[in-house]
Amino acid sequence: MIFSNITTPLLGLVDTAVIGHLEHAYYLGGIATGSMVIALIFWLAGSLRMATTGVISQAIGEDDHNKAWDYFWHSLALSLTLALLLLLFQTPIQTLAFYLIDGSDKVQQFGQEYFGIRIFSAPAALMNLVFLGYFIASQRVKWVVIQLVVINSINIALDLWFVLGLKWGVAGVASASVIADYCGLSLLVFVLRHELRAHFKQHLNWRWQMFKKLFSLNKDIFVRSAILQICIAFMTVRGARIGDVTLAANAIILNLFIFISYALDGFAYAAESLVGQAYGQQTKTANSIGKIDWMPVNRVVYISGAWCAIVGCIFGFMLFIWGQAWIGLLTDIPEVLTYAYEYLPWMSAICMVAWLSFLLDGVYIGLTRSKEMRDTMAISGGVFFALVFATYSMGNHGLWLAFFAFMLTRGVTLTFNYLRLSK
Repeated sequence: MIFSNITTPLLGLVDTAVIGHLEHAYYLGGIATGSMVIALIFWLAGSLRMATTGVISQAIGEDDHNKAWDYFWHSLALSLTLALLLLLFQTPIQTLAFYLIDGSDKVQQFGQEYFGIRIFSAPAALMNLVFLGYFIASQRVKWVVIQLVVINSINIALDLWFVLGLKWGVAGVASASVIADYCGLSLLVFVLRHELRAHFKQHLNWRWQMFKKLFSLNKDIFVRSAILQICIAFMTVRGARIGDVTLAANAIILNLFIFISYALDGFAYAAESLVGQAYGQQTKTANSIGKIDWMPVNRVVYISGAWCAIVGCIFGFMLFIWGQAWIGLLTDIPEVLTYAYEYLPWMSAICMVAWLSFLLDGVYIGLTRSKEMRDTMAISGGVFFALVFATYSMGNHGLWLAFFAFMLTRGVTLTFNYLRLSK
């Protein structure tokens, strides 16, 4: 899962590197704002994958595969509905998003150009979330790896061709992503073609109770993801208002953070499946003995946590030692390089504490405890914005301090709540 996950932000790094070597910072700023809006939308829709993984892994733990496939089809129906709504309301979404960003004219122009093309990948991207949820829940991660490698290989190749070869600029980056998303979805449909046909014809039962449970999970995870994305998006918005150089530098550092967070999410994804199946097995047993044994769940949590902590700290040290060299691969604009170097230590420190929240997100998804995820994220978001305004005079340093406190608070609140829950 680590290997498959890091291929996704690798694409963002390639996008940044291709555009970052053009002559003006506003190209990079346009990609930063446009991709931030798309990422905000698709990450919010990520509740589809999380909810799908949680309910299917528990159904597999209960040894009820028909129930697992019923949840798959219900989730797929929700994803298609949401994708059609995004396409229908793309204009007001774009207008509102870029009004709030309030960057320079050039940044706004290229950001909207990116968004206008990229939004048409919504059906593929959202359906793909449901397919990934199924593969992760059933621990068939080989195809997750293969699909992400295929998507990002196609995307990177088309990036280089469209931008450097055909000189399409920002439009080339967006077009490459759209094509790659549909190619990735087609691959997973092909892999599951026989199972999809069999279960759709023989076992599918549309049930309101399943829609109700999925909607409840998606609602809570959506709110949780919305708060997370608002905090990350605010980093871009605040940077844009400080200046184009700050916007570009923060975008590069955040790309490094996203790269590392996807790697650490490998442990979270594993925890989703393992915790979900362990909890499902214990739920089935509890029907006869009247009590859930938390020991198998705790074992997964503690061992995953130990490995995640080790890897998170390793990434933090790697950023501290080689971070400047990595930034140099993404841009050669002198003022952006100098500015980004100054704020790199913040990202190194964040890696040292962020691993805990990434891991526990996976644990809570496996337990389908979405309300607790929502509530702890609300507390952490409140801490973030309180510090943003308290340290406003510190400029960009105050912004990164608030982000560090946000990640730390997430880990602490999730930990205390899990200890309470497991008792």
